[in-house]
Amino acid sequence: MPADLSLILFLLLRMAIAAAFVVSASVITERSGPVIGALVATLPVSAGPSYVFLAIDHDAAFIAQGALSSLPINAATIFMGLTYVVLAQRHSFAASVGSAMAVWIALASIIRLFDWTLAAGLAVNLIAFGICIPLLARYRHAKMPLVTRRWYDIPFRASLVATLVAIVVSTSGWVGPRVSGVIALYPIVFTSMMVILHPRIGGPPTAAVLANSAWGLLGFGMAIAVLHVAVVKFGSTVGLCLALATCVTWNLALWWNGRRR
Repeated sequence: MPADLSLILFLLLRMAIAAAFVVSASVITERSGPVIGALVATLPVSAGPSYVFLAIDHDAAFIAQGALSSLPINAATIFMGLTYVVLAQRHSFAASVGSAMAVWIALASIIRLFDWTLAAGLAVNLIAFGICIPLLARYRHAKMPLVTRRWYDIPFRASLVATLVAIVVSTSGWVGPRVSGVIALYPIVFTSMMVILHPRIGGPPTAAVLANSAWGLLGFGMAIAVLHVAVVKFGSTVGLCLALATCVTWNLALWWNGRRR
């Protein structure tokens, strides 16, 4: 098989695998309500495959540097969620989603200008979540209407995440770890939920899913920090596994705590 054809087929396979993860997670989210949906949405179903594919092509140092860039981007994502949640209570789909995406792009553009350390990334996350979690608390409860899936929902979600993976994998060699880490953490799951659910079930129920995601997203930030530290000491494979375990354990603890209450 020609080398170029082999690379194209491998890229298509990566895109398909990542798309399958995100579509499965978003379907579970729709059927399980805002609390369980939020826990699923904050698992690394989008960033995880992106980082796995980056680890296939690059060494541990590249992954560690990318994780440093991803860590403050997690703070941008919670501000994106807060923007959407507040605006979705009274404003239109276009205003709510457009403003949320604009906030993420603006913050990500600023973040990528700096060289981040682990301490700085953690500090930004603690400040961001310390501000946003209390503000999101009042929007966490909303009745979730029955969702009727349309024919284009799954292809749309799949195309979003497949495009992200294609961009991350194809450009990582020349944009470097800093930009790759920013792109890998674009909130595909949040975006697809906003774009698909808001027009059908309204702003407040869709906002409730994102509001419930705040604590899970905090755990996701910790997983990124674990990834940075672990890949340096143990290599990419162990680092990715430890980061995934951190995320899953944190969300299971949130689920168990919710059940006890």
